[in-house]
Amino acid sequence: MLIPKRTKYRKVRKGRITGAATSGNEIAFGDYALQSQESERITSRQIEAARQAMTRYVKRGGKIWIRIFPHTPVTRKPQDVKMGSGKGNPEFFVAKVKAGTIMFEMQGVSVEVAREAMRLAGHKLPVKTKFLIKEEA
Repeated sequence: MLIPKRTKYRKVRKGRITGAATSGNEIAFGDYALQSQESERITSRQIEAARQAMTRYVKRGGKIWIRIFPHTPVTRKPQDVKMGSGKGNPEFFVAKVKAGTIMFEMQGVSVEVAREAMRLAGHKLPVKTKFLIKEEA
């Protein structure tokens, strides 16, 4: 699972994820990509599940890039704790993904294999996704 080696600020506020992605919205490494169509927080477990689904389907062929990283800690308070008494402890990490962000890229496999692998990965994620093919200029 992906987690940061070190965090400068241990607790972060929730905030809002608005607008479309202005960076990380173009295919940079591979030939095929999986793009988010919605804004959402994606946990490190979901990213790992999607990665495993893709890797298993392509039978460890080709190359896969993960373009998102879970930097943001999410805190939870223990069960049966009264209101107040501060913020809870960090439990897991999430990646804040805007609409239009490229999440995964792939290279070295056929279009059909890449499309199916990305479809399987998309089912593991809490956002609607779109399969993209790099245009050869």
